[in-house]
Amino acid sequence: MIETYEHEERFWSKVDASGGCWVWTASIDPNGYGKYSETVGGKKRYPYAHRYAYTALVGPIPEGLTIDHLCKNRKCVNPDHLEAVTLRVNILRSDSPPARQARQARCKRGHELTPDNTYTSSGYRQCRACWKMQNHEQYLKRKAAAS
Repeated sequence: MIETYEHEERFWSKVDASGGCWVWTASIDPNGYGKYSETVGGKKRYPYAHRYAYTALVGPIPEGLTIDHLCKNRKCVNPDHLEAVTLRVNILRSDSPPARQARQARCKRGHELTPDNTYTSSGYRQCRACWKMQNHEQYLKRKAAAS
């Protein structure tokens, strides 16, 4: 069960720790993350519930790191389900389209996406073999149109 400290009692009263995930039962932001309101120095703040729980039970979040939900439940505040990682690692662990693309080992035509066979521009990867094929096809179309 959650160990409660006097100044954190209000926070933990909004957590259902009856299962593996400790589910935040109060305010949720549009992306599904728990939000907690607190007043610090007379100013109202709204930290993410999982970040608050991590800081309270594990310690400060190291500079440059973010908190990843290992359980993929955005409402979970169980510190055993949270890990401080780089933003890149957090994104790559997700199931978002950019993460799926970054994990791809081959292009849509089956060419291996190695550093030597990958062209990167504006954050997008493209297979060099496919890029060369596209350029050659466009060259042939222009040549045929000019004749």
